[in-house]
Amino acid sequence: MLESVLRLEELLFVRSLRMRAPWGPVLRLLRYPVALLRDWINGEITLRAVSLAYTTLLSVVPLLAFTFAILKFIGARANLSVILFEFLKPLGWAAARELTDGVMQIVQNLRGDVLGTIGFASLAYTAIATIQKVEASFHFIWTVERPRALARRSAEYAIAMIAGPLLIAAGLAVLATSRTILPPYWTSSLLGELAPYLMVTLAFTALYAVVPNTRVRATAAVIGGVGAGLAWGLVGKLFATFIAYSSLTLAIYTSFAIVLTTLIWIYISWLIFLFGALLSFYVQHPHYLRHGQSPIELSAVARDEAGLSMLILIGRETVAGQDTWTAERLAARLDTPTGALLPVLDCLASAGILRIDEQGRANLKTAPEGIALGDIVAALRRTPSTRLLVAVRSEPESRAVLAKMDAGVRASLAGQSLRDLLGPT
Repeated sequence: MLESVLRLEELLFVRSLRMRAPWGPVLRLLRYPVALLRDWINGEITLRAVSLAYTTLLSVVPLLAFTFAILKFIGARANLSVILFEFLKPLGWAAARELTDGVMQIVQNLRGDVLGTIGFASLAYTAIATIQKVEASFHFIWTVERPRALARRSAEYAIAMIAGPLLIAAGLAVLATSRTILPPYWTSSLLGELAPYLMVTLAFTALYAVVPNTRVRATAAVIGGVGAGLAWGLVGKLFATFIAYSSLTLAIYTSFAIVLTTLIWIYISWLIFLFGALLSFYVQHPHYLRHGQSPIELSAVARDEAGLSMLILIGRETVAGQDTWTAERLAARLDTPTGALLPVLDCLASAGILRIDEQGRANLKTAPEGIALGDIVAALRRTPSTRLLVAVRSEPESRAVLAKMDAGVRASLAGQSLRDLLGPT
């Protein structure tokens, strides 16, 4: 069984890259659903969706209350119950209407004289915690190791909580206006059916583009948004059918059934949302398809090859007077996950060979002629492992062998610099 899985993995993620039509394009496209299925089985995305589902139950009321406050402050009117009802509609019309009316009643009862300062602070913290968890999940998916600075993050949270209600109000206004302009048949059937899915797709696409603390290409965000939007609509229909045909089973849980089905639907929605973000990531970084989100560590030989290859690429641009290589571009060129190259880049920077600016662009710290190949090899051998390091109580004879190896390498590379590897200019 394991051998068959390994052969399938080799076929999809390695051999398909060299195959021509008709099977090559088909197998390369098939890599994406297979990678998503593998990540779902691994369970990390599932755990994050569960966490977001429970947080959502606590934050939906304060988020809606804050949205109402913003809309009231600017004098805008928007029936937010429409959005909440459309989201809950897969639970069944009766359950969705009951939940919508109950949540909206709680929101309308939120007043400062009832809750007090501590109550509002608790609700605000719950709402912000949800946004932080979404951002953390995106950074995990996009392998972002450097989150936004605290000041920038606070400003973006404030903008999101203010701009979000305005965008919702604008979307509802456009929907209401279109219903007065378009023919009744369109507004009652076609527009009424497609509008919720279009709004979800646009919202997903916008979030995929702006939330990660990295540059997301528009193509990747759109593909992820459309894929997640279609999946959300299809799964919503299937979930509604399941609820309709399981009414007798759900009756066993009596009044607790609506809570159970709501929690399941919120979890499924977050799962689809996160997998849409993962699809966007794979579209932009296909070299991650084979390994996914698993920690990746290069062997000693691969580390040396990657380090020398990156220095050659960066050196050629330096000689040409250019400065555009980043970790992401280098990873795409070498067909290697970015996370596996970052320790090598950091090690070369610590050794004084590379300089990495605030935009993440890598360039040589000195001229190629001044960088000895022996120093490069010595620096690459000191590249730290991504795992916990332990000291080895080695025997003197083994240390003597390694010392001879180091001396032999330095002797064979004596008098050679990085400039010798760059070729003619």
